[in-house]
Amino acid sequence: MPKHIGIVACSAEGAALCYRTICDEAPALLGRHMHPEVSMHTHCLGEYMECIYRDSWQGVAELMLSSANKLAKAGAEFLICPDNTIHRAFDLVAVQSPLPWLHIVEEVVAEARRRGFRKLAITGTKYTMEGPTYPDKLTARGIDYLVPDADERARLDAIIMDELVNGTFTDVSRNYFQGVIERLKRQGCDSVVLGCTEIPLIIDDRTSPLPTLDSTRLLAKAALRNALAK
Repeated sequence: MPKHIGIVACSAEGAALCYRTICDEAPALLGRHMHPEVSMHTHCLGEYMECIYRDSWQGVAELMLSSANKLAKAGAEFLICPDNTIHRAFDLVAVQSPLPWLHIVEEVVAEARRRGFRKLAITGTKYTMEGPTYPDKLTARGIDYLVPDADERARLDAIIMDELVNGTFTDVSRNYFQGVIERLKRQGCDSVVLGCTEIPLIIDDRTSPLPTLDSTRLLAKAALRNALAK
């Protein structure tokens, strides 16, 4: 039997996309209408943001561990978190977790290496674009990166937090993302990290000036592989 996947969710749209991807792609591996057992728990996004606004990553970790413990009791055998921003607290979580985790950024970096990308454009919330989570993992693997400039970071963060997490997707915001990605392409980037799990709902390979590294779907596919591994 496949392993039971536990999803520590944060924002609804990204978590829903991750869950749907697991369920949509599993039948090709397991048979018609089949997928691994999946459980999800989430504290509300507002609780997470209260901690993040205070720069309390310990508080973020405690919320993640609360979900992890509940999922362990529900029978999950390993955990994923379809949210890049709160992975900034991952090291605080991992040492206390009742279950093993897959790390969303490690899955993105592994795919970048597999496809031979050498310089990534990083998009996401301002906490992801300005934080250490992607730079630390990329630098350790010898991959270069660029982030949008300060004004662009502020606008992308506003689009994510005011629109995408609430299920609002507009052409105006899509065009803005495209313009930022195009500028980073001109600066030598050869791919773009969709480093907020809602971004794939507004930008994909058909609409992006650069090949995309879709963190949401990459994590979901990694969870499927792990669930099926012996």
